[in-house]
Amino acid sequence: MKKFRSNWFRVAVEGATSDKRTIKRSWLEQAAKNFNPSTYGARIWLEHFRSLLPDSPFKAYGDVLAVKTEEVEINGQKKLALFAQVEPTPELIAMNKAKQKIYTSIEIDDSFSDTGEAYIVGLAVTDSPASLGTDVLAFSAQKPDVSPFKDRHYSSTSMFTEAVETELQFEEIEEKPGLGAQLFSKVQALLGGKQAKDDAEFAQIGQAVEAIADHVKDLPDQLAAEKKFSSELNTKVETLSKDLADLKTTLGATQDHSQTQRPPVTGGGKQALAEF
Repeated sequence: MKKFRSNWFRVAVEGATSDKRTIKRSWLEQAAKNFNPSTYGARIWLEHFRSLLPDSPFKAYGDVLAVKTEEVEINGQKKLALFAQVEPTPELIAMNKAKQKIYTSIEIDDSFSDTGEAYIVGLAVTDSPASLGTDVLAFSAQKPDVSPFKDRHYSSTSMFTEAVETELQFEEIEEKPGLGAQLFSKVQALLGGKQAKDDAEFAQIGQAVEAIADHVKDLPDQLAAEKKFSSELNTKVETLSKDLADLKTTLGATQDHSQTQRPPVTGGGKQALAEF
């Protein structure tokens, strides 16, 4: 299955209002610093709706891969902006090519999971431009009981930023297999296209070669881990060798008081005679 990745595009700017609140510079900085898809994946939603059904028009349309901040100039003023990079589904690509849902609005939680810091919890595509989107959000803040976004928020501390026009460009991602996986694939192709005189013997050889290829396909990763372990082990061995040499030197120069000294050799006249 082909995978695509977008260019970096702006999704929020400090000071942009949402729900009668101001997007703080620190929120964008924290969002860029804290975002990690392994911690919490921010998905792309249609008009901020989250459907429980995978075949719904309001299903997820991709994932946010990364976010970063950059200074931009708007109306002669420098402001901090948040940029995102996404991995879209084929439906989102088709939608964008048809000039549908060309505005984006992020869902930002200014106190994610009680951390006290901001985090991007979602991204929405919409047809509502900034001015209209902001007006609707402001109205929603004033009359929360009739808010069209009442049931769309991720949590009570999350908010939607104003929708900004986005020019999305997608490039295909080529995922190159590792060295071991390439070898395994080549061996399989070789065996699949080879005609042998003795099918039984060739089958046995094929199984043996496939087993070898399967065994070594993860070898680069294993070697990297073993190299690190070997380096650490060598350092420890060198340290122990030095400590052992120092210990031998110390013990060699230390008198053993547990041994009884040899009595002197006596001679005539109660004199001690030297040995030759």
